[in-house]
Amino acid sequence: MAKKSKKLDVLAHSLVPFHSILTKQETAQLLKDYAIRLVDLPRIFQDDPAAIALGAREGDVIKIIRNSDTIVDTVDTYRFVVIRR
Repeated sequence: MAKKSKKLDVLAHSLVPFHSILTKQETAQLLKDYAIRLVDLPRIFQDDPAAIALGAREGDVIKIIRNSDTIVDTVDTYRFVVIRR
């Protein structure tokens, strides 16, 4: 008899920061605000567990909000979703 594999929600883990997919308008505003191109953002692979959990596709931008122990409470980072080749 085959074992049933449990699906884990990686985004619910206490060590994983909050992830969300930006809309096209939010992405355009981000690029404009920082005067950068999409390819200037750090990358995340589409097969990354967090990207899979979000349903991210190639070309999406993921916003990651990390807690900080410094003078600011949180730090926003962004990742450009690419396909692993």
